[in-house]
Amino acid sequence: MRLRALLETDALGLRLLGGEDELDRTVHGVMTTDLKDPSRYLSGGELVLTGLAWRRDPADSEPFVRRMVRAGIAALAAGEAELGDIPDDLITACARHRLPLFAVHESVAFATVTEHVVRKVSGERAGDLAAVVDRHRRMMTSGPAGGGPDVVLDLLGTDLDLRAWLLSPTGRLIAGSKTAGPGLPADVGARLVAEQLAAARSGRPGPHRVTLDDRTTYSLFPVRGGGPSPQTAQTARTPRDGRDAPGGQEGPDDRGTVLSDWLLAVEADAGDWAGERLDLLHGVTQLIAVERDRRDAARTVRRRLAHEVLELVQAGAAPAEVAARLRVAAPVLLPGLGAAPHWQVVVARIDRDGGGAESGPAAQALLEEILVDPASTGPEQSDRLAVAHTGEEAIALVPLPAVAGEHEGSAQSGILAETLLESVRDPLTAGLDGTGRLTLGVSAAVHSAEGLRGALEEARHARRVAAARPGRVCAAGHHELASHVLLLPFVPDDVRRAFTARLLDPLREYDRRHRAELIPTLEAFLDCDGSWTRCASRLHLHVNTLRYRVGRIEQLTGRDLSRLEDKLDFFLALRMS
Repeated sequence: MRLRALLETDALGLRLLGGEDELDRTVHGVMTTDLKDPSRYLSGGELVLTGLAWRRDPADSEPFVRRMVRAGIAALAAGEAELGDIPDDLITACARHRLPLFAVHESVAFATVTEHVVRKVSGERAGDLAAVVDRHRRMMTSGPAGGGPDVVLDLLGTDLDLRAWLLSPTGRLIAGSKTAGPGLPADVGARLVAEQLAAARSGRPGPHRVTLDDRTTYSLFPVRGGGPSPQTAQTARTPRDGRDAPGGQEGPDDRGTVLSDWLLAVEADAGDWAGERLDLLHGVTQLIAVERDRRDAARTVRRRLAHEVLELVQAGAAPAEVAARLRVAAPVLLPGLGAAPHWQVVVARIDRDGGGAESGPAAQALLEEILVDPASTGPEQSDRLAVAHTGEEAIALVPLPAVAGEHEGSAQSGILAETLLESVRDPLTAGLDGTGRLTLGVSAAVHSAEGLRGALEEARHARRVAAARPGRVCAAGHHELASHVLLLPFVPDDVRRAFTARLLDPLREYDRRHRAELIPTLEAFLDCDGSWTRCASRLHLHVNTLRYRVGRIEQLTGRDLSRLEDKLDFFLALRMS
């Protein structure tokens, strides 16, 4: 399509600020970004949309425009929502380099411009397939009757004979085409998401192709949401070479964004496709992304309610004030509920290897998905969750309907930490491998506002216990806080290393040199509470052999395993190692 056609589209509300002689340039794609230098994500011919967050002072405009011209973009469109009138220095720089410049009125969302360009460009390239994209768009923008992602995937099946599924970042099935038959098995969905997260983390260009069990090949297309504002940096384009450009976030922020991507899995080998069909699939992912953004916007109220409640709790507000705010939240989260619910608190944190930008928003988006029942389908299952983020943490208030006949002081068991991990550990580990860790803490259920502050602290303590464990994805629950193991996360790392080395290194070295099994013997002996007969039976040893090994342990370490203090030291050393 031509730039002139964009300017003549009244619905886009674009205003030309310079470059009238260049309006016959062809637009091949669109990208939204606020990076200072997004040129590595550009291949030429794009309309670049920017909210100008990269501009700190007038001197920034000239180098930015120079980079855009070198990248061969078709035009630049600057939003007026952030700064009002477009700065003169940007207008002058664009005029100097003969780069067409548009102003985007503050009432026009970047997503509107993006959808228009993607649809038009896909249509011009795909010929008759443009009708398919247009039908998808109409279905998704016609309100609830349109059916959302399910309708898009059904049309992929009926019009293009493609079996496709939409998956969450944890592998949960969100939608599937009717022609795809039975829902994708949970283990297959988890494997596909793990493959996509690993591929995205490595920076390999997409679409990624995966063959499972040497039989079925899937092509994987990420669906990235636009985030809280139209100016969120993202790539929304129709590439001419049929490949995804890298995500539009910068540096470590990309890692958190990848973890919240949806995934469109198509049962086909995209390596054999013509460019037109690849362009069409990329256009479809953008249409699904628009629907996702619309659903994400509905979470704003629940997030705000959670933030307000947590601010009151952390500020030590009176229980009556917190209870009043909870009464406001309950109808939103549990519509039609007659009695006040119980509440549970879940805390999540993403710690990135080598540090990085604030991870709270990424943890918030991920926690909203983790807390959804993995057996459920559809994108609406998180509508009863209230998740806020404060700095590095994401905190969820999870309502649990009270059960008839419960006593005032009782509460349901609710969410269990182990259950949370069952379905999400493998795919999220693939997404975090080599880049960071996700740790979760779960509180007990409480029945009133008075217990909410304690529940928050309980969940935070449980998360710190989880952080002391090995692995990329770990969780701990409130029931673990009654154990002495609670103390371990608060011991400095250097102290832990010195303590375990002093007790266990002599045994490891002996095992290595003599091929003995002193460490496994010690673990079994402590696990059997020092019972000689039970331990010997478990290890299939004669009691005299067991006594010899324990004696060797005591000789090498100078400890006495008949003493409670020494048993406890060995137990803690094994747990910390």
